[in-house]
Amino acid sequence: MFTGIVEEIGVIRQIRRGAHSSVLTIGADTVLSDLKIGDSVAVNGVCLTATSLGSDSFTADVMHETLRRSSLGSLAPGSRVNLERAMAANGRFGGHIDGTGRIASTRRDDNAVWYTVETPAPLLRYIVEKGSITIDGISLTVATVEQDRFSVSVIPHTAQVTILGEKGPGDTVNLETDIIGKYVEKLLQPAPEPTGSRGVTLEFLAENGF
Repeated sequence: MFTGIVEEIGVIRQIRRGAHSSVLTIGADTVLSDLKIGDSVAVNGVCLTATSLGSDSFTADVMHETLRRSSLGSLAPGSRVNLERAMAANGRFGGHIDGTGRIASTRRDDNAVWYTVETPAPLLRYIVEKGSITIDGISLTVATVEQDRFSVSVIPHTAQVTILGEKGPGDTVNLETDIIGKYVEKLLQPAPEPTGSRGVTLEFLAENGF
């Protein structure tokens, strides 16, 4: 599990592409302080596993499916990325993203930077006004929701210390929706029909005129 509070901005040092996966080398500082091989790191909100550690970098394997379904596929050497270690609770937990969106517009006022993000319908159904949304690993509050998009506002500090401040119209971002909506949706679905010996016995009795 991740908090959505970015710890630092890392830099892609190298991308080695293979037949089925790629290896990212990511320059970092803060997240290396207690990172171990096998630990999870959110890279722009995508949970990756550290496969090797250096004095100022770590590597992570990324399947091509992950590259295809997230904004990680557009990374190149020199790209800056948001980094966060998994939340500690006598151990660290992993996370995921639900899909991607595209920044449609941005605007600034005296106290905030506003982002409007175009979003596929399967994701937008879980996004509600005043609810939570994670964009590139940054936990934010939804300001408005429209037919095919939503908007958020961030304080200037958040824009400055994350890569969100470097993104603009046309850029792809990773999205993770609030899990509560998914639980509610599942609980509202009809319960499965009871099975087992009791169901078989009742059917047997009915078929035989009891």
